[in-house]
Amino acid sequence: MRFAERVDQMRGQGASAWGVHFAALELRRSGRDVILLTVGDPDQAPPEAVIEATVQSLRAHRTGYAPITGYPELRSAIAQRVSQRSGQPCAADNVVVVAGAQAGVYSAIQCLAGPGDEVIVPEPVYATYEGVIAAAGARMVNVPLRPESGFHPDIDSLARAITPRTRVLWINTPHNPTGAVMTQAEMEAVAALCRRHDLSLLSDEVYEDLAYARPHVSAWSLPDMAERTVVVSSLSKSHAMPGFRLGWIIAPRVMTGHLFHLLVCMLYGGPPFIQDGALVALRQELSDVAVIHAAYQDRASFLSRRLADAPRCRVTAPEGGMFVLLDIRDTGLSARDFAHSLLQQEDVAILPCEGFGPSAAGQLRVSLTAPKERLDAAATRIVRFAQSLVG
Repeated sequence: MRFAERVDQMRGQGASAWGVHFAALELRRSGRDVILLTVGDPDQAPPEAVIEATVQSLRAHRTGYAPITGYPELRSAIAQRVSQRSGQPCAADNVVVVAGAQAGVYSAIQCLAGPGDEVIVPEPVYATYEGVIAAAGARMVNVPLRPESGFHPDIDSLARAITPRTRVLWINTPHNPTGAVMTQAEMEAVAALCRRHDLSLLSDEVYEDLAYARPHVSAWSLPDMAERTVVVSSLSKSHAMPGFRLGWIIAPRVMTGHLFHLLVCMLYGGPPFIQDGALVALRQELSDVAVIHAAYQDRASFLSRRLADAPRCRVTAPEGGMFVLLDIRDTGLSARDFAHSLLQQEDVAILPCEGFGPSAAGQLRVSLTAPKERLDAAATRIVRFAQSLVG
């Protein structure tokens, strides 16, 4: 059997990021008490009101085909949320419902870039970005984010990366894996670059409800950017609903028309009962969202303090998101060796960031998706492991 070249290209370097995660799952299945802090899978339950609405919809036999881009009521609710938060007009015609933010960024790039095009992405990047860009036949151009600047973008470096082949500038705020939250000034500078060079701006905002250091600034709020801005988000993190696979794309109307044709070929709409549950999440101010936000902010502060005791390690306290970054370069180990040895000796699984790009070398991403008692136990084991390296 012969395969297209893009099959290998889609795998990319990011595919190697999950090796520790899969090894940890095997150890768990063998009966070991592994503390799994590798993926951003919320440990909280979804809001009860959302679950109830979803169950009622199933019992009402809402199991047929849905409109390709989502039910009008749901798209209107998303549009109203975006308008209220951004201060800019957003209508249902600007909204396309997709199967989570991952399907959102994949669909967006398919419409924005193609063979020979370049997509500039501040790096480190989330592990799937490289494969998503390769699937469109485009080329990812990395611009490093430096630890010494808190992993905030260097606008001059972004500007120097732009060539006649550049079509898209892709940002992610709050950022995964670093937790950096872009400032208003940084967002405005990025927008200016896009206007100056006639680029599209793609903004992954899946962690928008988990900003701590400063308020989240959506790309959709930027003035004079309505015809070149695409925002992707979801309910996966804010409402602890990753298994619902409910996300959306906010885009100019001309692009949502192209997305319709893409989704006809790919998803053919989403489950009606999932959309009915999501409608409750979007129409109501659920207290669960504030509780989830407070829990992650508290966990981030707690784990950052605990990991500060690890010798020859430095903690990057997150400005947002659900991860803490641990810099272990001074231990003499690579992040991958550190993570695998930690798993074998202390039964703690955290993610080495080499697969997220060269700027993440020597960094480990520690997920906050566990109760504080479990995070405390994990921190004790990580500190003990780091002390053993010094000894």
